[in-house]
Amino acid sequence: MTNDSYLSTNKSTDGLRRQPSQKRGKARVEKILEAAAAVFDEVGYEAATTHQIAAKAGTAVGSLYQFFPDKASIFNTMELRHTERVKSMWAQTDVAAIVSLPLRQMINLLVKAISQLFAHPVSRVMFIQFYTNRQVFQSIDESMTQEAINFLADILRHRNPLLNDLQLSLLSEVCVHSSNAVILSALRNPDLQHRQMLALEIEDLLVAYLEPYVGDTVGDKIHSVMKVMICPHCYSKQISKNGQRRGKQCYLCKNCGKQFVETIG
Repeated sequence: MTNDSYLSTNKSTDGLRRQPSQKRGKARVEKILEAAAAVFDEVGYEAATTHQIAAKAGTAVGSLYQFFPDKASIFNTMELRHTERVKSMWAQTDVAAIVSLPLRQMINLLVKAISQLFAHPVSRVMFIQFYTNRQVFQSIDESMTQEAINFLADILRHRNPLLNDLQLSLLSEVCVHSSNAVILSALRNPDLQHRQMLALEIEDLLVAYLEPYVGDTVGDKIHSVMKVMICPHCYSKQISKNGQRRGKQCYLCKNCGKQFVETIG
């Protein structure tokens, strides 16, 4: 595994020995996972034992073994639970709605969603462990970090359609990696107030960085640029009139050779 996080797409099953069918069994599994998160956080993965996890969960170790054969299977299930939460957060994000908001409000909503994600002990510990002990991970790798970059790039593309793919990728990569670094520092700090302060700093950081590209005045600038007619395909200003179609002026881009009409330009 290389840098950053998350789920490798070739993994689809968790480490459960058997799936609980009743509500009580499901609740017990989640309690074991949260207890494991606490134990891994306290003593680390290597020093942790299934007996410690069972004691923290308030259950017999035999009950733990009904669902998990060893601590590796517990850890793997925690990985997949975290991944489910991350992907659920993305799926629940209404991109069309948030891109129409002022930049700071949009960033605030995204940061709040991330903060809520890491309020869960399993997700918090998974994030920390990945940066400190990633060799124990079975399902999480860098592929989901790339998904996070792609997710943000899609949001930025909606806010400023003039940004090309390279710009979108670079902007999103800087945002994701810098945010991850501050998030790690926050999650490892035992002071709740300080963690909240760091979350606010993430918001300020992203707003300041993104303002020139997708800020609240960018939309007006895009509109002004469109009035001088640039190619919507390569953004070149080297264009010429190319007849009319259905009463609309047509243009030909001298740079890429593509045609477009005034309403698109």
